Amino acid sequence: MRFTEQEQSIAHHIAGTPGLERLRELSDDPDRYARENIAAVLSAVARFASEQLQPLNAQADREGCTLVDGRVRTPAVFRRVMKDFVAQGWPGLSATAAWGGHDLPLVLQAGCQELLDRGCASFGMLPGLFRSGSRVLEAHASEALKAEWLPRLATGEWGATICISEPDAGSDVGRTRSSAVRGPGADWLVTGEKIWITFGDHDLVERIGHCMLARSDPASKGVHGLSLFLVPDFHADAAGKPQRNAIHVRRLEEKLGLHASPTCALGFEGARAHLVGTEGKGLQALFAMIGSLRMSVAVQSLGIASGALATAMAYAAQRRQGGSASAPPVPIASHADVQRMLMDSAARVEVVRGLALTLAVTLELQEYEPDQQRRQEATDLCAWLMPIVKTWGADTAFEVSHTAIQVLGGAGYTRDWPVEQALRDARVFSIYEGTSGIQALDLLHRRLWRDEGRGLAGFLRLARADAALAGSAEPALVGAVSQVLALLESCARELRAERTQFAEAGAAAFLQLAGIAAASWIALRLVLRAGADGAARKASAAGRYWLAAAPTRARCAHDEALLGEQRLATFEVVAAPFE
Repeated sequence: MRFTEQEQSIAHHIAGTPGLERLRELSDDPDRYARENIAAVLSAVARFASEQLQPLNAQADREGCTLVDGRVRTPAVFRRVMKDFVAQGWPGLSATAAWGGHDLPLVLQAGCQELLDRGCASFGMLPGLFRSGSRVLEAHASEALKAEWLPRLATGEWGATICISEPDAGSDVGRTRSSAVRGPGADWLVTGEKIWITFGDHDLVERIGHCMLARSDPASKGVHGLSLFLVPDFHADAAGKPQRNAIHVRRLEEKLGLHASPTCALGFEGARAHLVGTEGKGLQALFAMIGSLRMSVAVQSLGIASGALATAMAYAAQRRQGGSASAPPVPIASHADVQRMLMDSAARVEVVRGLALTLAVTLELQEYEPDQQRRQEATDLCAWLMPIVKTWGADTAFEVSHTAIQVLGGAGYTRDWPVEQALRDARVFSIYEGTSGIQALDLLHRRLWRDEGRGLAGFLRLARADAALAGSAEPALVGAVSQVLALLESCARELRAERTQFAEAGAAAFLQLAGIAAASWIALRLVLRAGADGAARKASAAGRYWLAAAPTRARCAHDEALLGEQRLATFEVVAAPFE
């Protein structure tokens, strides 16, 4: 199935993404943002994803990964397609030109990733690590490390991982026990156990560099004293020959989904490592990678959701059931409840796509904007949108896949159709790179309380400015958006006044309300950009559909966010039998 509609929708969204024109003004090469160039890149990536990745997705899922003599072996189809992936230059999409990459704008990188992840999400996680590893090394590594690693990450010869979690230190990074001591020369020696490492070991690249957090100051507590290290799985011995580093695959996880993406537990036993950035400032250095990875989760989610939606749409148009007994059966797409399910999914995909691409543009503005006030506004908006986009992307992948199974009925529950795999693959998105609960607490504690709602204020200004531009052209839709924004502002005011555990109990609902508001802003922009071509008409229709129910959804989330005290008051009674 050619990904033509998805490709066209992404191009339409990119052309109208807020802030894109400002990026074009700031760029030394405005052609990077030219619509025809963007369309050409998306078309080429869509061709590769649909013709080479999608056909192997189910087979790779069934074959999975295996641990052979202490090394991970990926599906044979991955090893074949990786050669073409590298030969065609796709690993370098995001790498800067200085290191041999294509230096694509982040918003276009996101669009390309969505297409690759629709083809095969397990495979798509690998280039995501190339991108994130390159980002943190370019920002913080020594010139020697950059020269050694960045060109090879750009070509796909070498790979990268992120090693944070430990058996006793998951999201609570301050409890990290892995240690680092100074070794020979400029090297360090790291020791510790790391878990949940995506592509922690595999046979698709020649060398893997683990971006690892370890405690370089044994007397330190919490996140203080944590340093970031690049730990290669091979290093050169005294004669310059590759030698296996002291890194061991302890276990290959058996998972619900993403079977072809190896998730490893790794043991580091005095492994040689290189310090990245400043000693004791490892978590700060790693933030460049974490932000990129969280946005990647949202884009990965869109890839799976788009595939599931396309399958459901095609099935509903062909499957015939019901209608008058005196006439042939009708396509199930003609039934109102099936139309409702399909439009719910289509609207969700369109608005979340718009949000993810908006975040991508804002992330670049945060980096390149020379005006200090504008840069701070972009930084605040990024901080506000990040937990929303990550969580809403994850929820969209799962909900759209779930709905696709419902549309297909019994067929969707079987392996004959790809939607059951989509549901399994999508389930982890609300867990890794910060669970949905952690994203909700981040929005409440850091963005609403610590930052005094600066990101929220900036978002409200943007959304209300777009609503004002709509003027009398779409009064009903502008009214819907205004209601949603007012509910968000009211709820935020209440929660800022109630800085207690009760407010935390409403954090998840507040995150949902913030997401409804952000999605409504994008939906209004999609309606206002209606055009004659298919992508514009469908996006506009999805925006209208979303806004019809947005005030009701927002009211429910608003009320739920303020029920914390009433809910927590019953917890001790419910929990008592389990003590």
